[in-house]
Amino acid sequence: MAKVAAFLRVLPVDVDVDVEGLKEKIKESLTALGKEFNIHSYKVEPIAFGLKALKLTVVMPEETEGGTYIVEEAVKRVEGVGEVEVEFVTRLS
Repeated sequence: MAKVAAFLRVLPVDVDVDVEGLKEKIKESLTALGKEFNIHSYKVEPIAFGLKALKLTVVMPEETEGGTYIVEEAVKRVEGVGEVEVEFVTRLS
């Protein structure tokens, strides 16, 4: 079964949200989708005025019905998440 990597940019609802804690909540949310969904890597990127974006690389099965939609929706449901944007998707060999 092939895998894909989806690169996500997650913005918190405000500057007071702990992005490290937010990453852990997102990780739990993805685990609920199945063991094949996980965060491969992440980094915190300063935006402006104290706001930080969370850049995630999520590895998931290529055959996932709906593509990245299921991941986007799982992340959007996490408390503290303001916006989710898929920046790039690539197939892993």
